[in-house]
Amino acid sequence: MLTQLRRATPRSLIVACSLFFVTAYFAVRFPDLPGASTGSYISTFLIALPSTVSLFRYLGPPRAILSLLALSIFGYAIEALGVATDFPYGPFYYGDALGPRIAGLVPLLLPLSYAPLVVGAVAASWASRLRLVHVLQATLLLVWMDAVLDPGASSLGFWTWPEGGVFYGVPLTNYAGWLLSGAAATTLLLATGGRWSRTPRPGLLDSAAISTSFWSGVAVFSGMIVPALLGVALLAYLLGRRTHLRTPR
Repeated sequence: MLTQLRRATPRSLIVACSLFFVTAYFAVRFPDLPGASTGSYISTFLIALPSTVSLFRYLGPPRAILSLLALSIFGYAIEALGVATDFPYGPFYYGDALGPRIAGLVPLLLPLSYAPLVVGAVAASWASRLRLVHVLQATLLLVWMDAVLDPGASSLGFWTWPEGGVFYGVPLTNYAGWLLSGAAATTLLLATGGRWSRTPRPGLLDSAAISTSFWSGVAVFSGMIVPALLGVALLAYLLGRRTHLRTPR
């Protein structure tokens, strides 16, 4: 099965996942290395690029721009609400590692890391033609992604949970919040995309896969066993789902 999965996955994606897994080592062991902040911005852009390009090819420029704008506005709004009021995730705030923040609340580059995860989750959950089931599956997949991502991001100082939590310092309220925001984000993407009745392009999953590789690496090199195992399983799932999607002619 692993051999079949490797053969079905483009070499470029395997290389990208491997490189970002290795990059995680330097992010964990050398966080204060000169140029680390710039490298973080560049990495965020590179991770987001494959799925963004694929979304433009899949939906067409007008629909893709509308979808990305909608997800960006929603992402800023829900995260600003979360920082200002503690709803829906619980008390947290962003650190300086993610760069300038809008109104001192939410990092300017937030959509570059958030939107590709939503796109990947919706594409990976495409099998069901029932909208409600599609949204539910994509939402649960987003929560799974965050279970890999959040402990590592918190350990790197990207954001802070001042009251801590039971899952590697992350409170369970965070995942309840992701259920709510994930359902809203996936519904928004499906509503603005318009063409999700067609089989998604495999490349729509690529940014989520690369991101998973990076955060799995952060978990591994930080000694976080459960997020690391969840990350390996998630990457295998995303690559497996990718093999079931065909590129439209």
